[in-house]
Amino acid sequence: MATTAEDLNGLFAPSGATKLTPDILGELQSILRLHSMPPQELFYKWESYSIKMGSEETKLDLSTVRAFKKDVQESLERETRGKAHLRNADKRGIHSTPRNAAGNGDVFGMMDGLISNTPRTTSTKGGAKRKAAFETPAVPKVSKSTAMSSPSDGRATAQPSNGVTNGIQMVAFTDRQNAGQIVETLNDHLDPHEPPVAPRSESRIKLTAYTDLKKFYYKPLAMHLSEASEVLDDRIDDFMTFVQTHHNLEDSAFGNPASKSTSEIVTVGRIASDTLEGKLNAASMVLETSRRMGAGLRVPLKVDSVSSYEFFPGQVVAVRGINASGEYFSVTEVLEVPLLPPAASLPSTLDSNNERIGMSEDGEASSASNALSVMVASGPYTADDNLAFEPLHALCEKASDTCTDVLILIGPLLDIEHPLIASGDFDLPDDSSVQPDKATLSDAFRILVGTPLRRLAQANPSITIILVPSVRDTVNKHVSWPQEPLPKKELGLPKQAKMVTNPVTISLNEIVVGISAQDILYDLRREEVVVGKPMESNVLARLPRHLIQQRHFFPLFPPVNRTLLPKAGTEDGVATGMPLDISYLKLGELLNVRPDVLITPSALSPFAKVEPLLFVA
Repeated sequence: MATTAEDLNGLFAPSGATKLTPDILGELQSILRLHSMPPQELFYKWESYSIKMGSEETKLDLSTVRAFKKDVQESLERETRGKAHLRNADKRGIHSTPRNAAGNGDVFGMMDGLISNTPRTTSTKGGAKRKAAFETPAVPKVSKSTAMSSPSDGRATAQPSNGVTNGIQMVAFTDRQNAGQIVETLNDHLDPHEPPVAPRSESRIKLTAYTDLKKFYYKPLAMHLSEASEVLDDRIDDFMTFVQTHHNLEDSAFGNPASKSTSEIVTVGRIASDTLEGKLNAASMVLETSRRMGAGLRVPLKVDSVSSYEFFPGQVVAVRGINASGEYFSVTEVLEVPLLPPAASLPSTLDSNNERIGMSEDGEASSASNALSVMVASGPYTADDNLAFEPLHALCEKASDTCTDVLILIGPLLDIEHPLIASGDFDLPDDSSVQPDKATLSDAFRILVGTPLRRLAQANPSITIILVPSVRDTVNKHVSWPQEPLPKKELGLPKQAKMVTNPVTISLNEIVVGISAQDILYDLRREEVVVGKPMESNVLARLPRHLIQQRHFFPLFPPVNRTLLPKAGTEDGVATGMPLDISYLKLGELLNVRPDVLITPSALSPFAKVEPLLFVA
């Protein structure tokens, strides 16, 4: 370390000075440690930086060396991203050209399957020509769970006739292992639900929507920048009111974090990154203010003094600190944002609901069969290589056999990312009401998805089927989130089917349930930044708290870039992502009360947590 200090003093010490000041020397040594570079290389970068900024403005002081440190970090990140982009481009160039098209390739396919990373082509019978020898291989659909385990290079994998792909045996849905296995049980001291002897004649569920469904019938793709900025500003101002009331703060306690001041203030703003590329980190974190509090300015955040906290882009936070230099806001404390109050029901409402389901006056079920039965599932509901919808048929059969009271189906139901749907190369089952050459996607939904639902409604007339759309549903004209309900009439669904919005807050009797079809947990897991030691080490227990604290079904802003998501089954392989309509972002808020149950699908491992409500993913 002493040798390094001597080298730095010899290179960087200005004329007339023998040594650098300790703070400047410490910053330079920090750069060397972070990037593992010798002092001479760092000096070359400093000279280049001085030429770029101008000799008069680059005197070696503490502020300049910190700006230089940031510039070195950004340049190295750009260099790393450029190299990664070139490597990916080389891989795509190598694998996009079919092997048999090369001049020295194996013309007759005799080496198929014998060389590593070489797709094996399936031979054809008789003297027919081999199909698509010079076509670019189609990109297969990659599930999120697969993408999390190993990066995909976009190569197509041939499907051999024996059902083996890269040594992995392809198993049909009917031959799956551990079918019906119970993975986790909460409150296992309670008696499990027992199906009644015969289906009930009427529904035991009173369904109420806490969401104003009419507001979701807006015109998509008509967003104005002025409206979007006002919505984002209003959210910050609302949180300032929540924090001020919860902590009993005076108006004078709040201030503009971008203004230079020696007084400690409290400010509320949105977490953002100072760059459009790369992942948020402690060095790139800025606080975006509202026009009311800070004229919409952004100020860098220094969170070294915070012992433990989790941040992500779009998170609205209340922080206490000081901006003594005018260059950054140093945070000393992150204030707690109050939670919404829990849902409550009148005693008369509880008595009426208990009587409807056959509960005794003390709130105990007279038998295990009187307990409510609710099933929840999320799409896609068919395998990637067919449109048989075997999982949906099995789910409906289970709901019919157990006389389920409520079946909640979360989209996508007819997935736009399904390889066959995306290509349009599929045949519908025979149906006398549909002409094959005039069939629409609504007809496909009515035949493929509506048929098992109609059978379920006939077998169990008292069931309530709740359908939540997704941005990946082909039959929903609303291409942005939040979404309006699916069109029930043209889809041929039974009267037991109830169409709701995405997201939605409903009540099943007295149980308040919040549902969103967007995989927010996967996106939060990717974008979250943990400062210090997290208060909750279990990420599956930590992520749901963000939704509850932020009072929103999708608090992340901006959404994750589509190109960074797992590949879809479409021709270009780009996922649908999160087409967010910022002007109507308020429709995604948790209004008035905290739900008893919060449900969202996720590519993460399935789990159920009580933190501080029942969260199901």
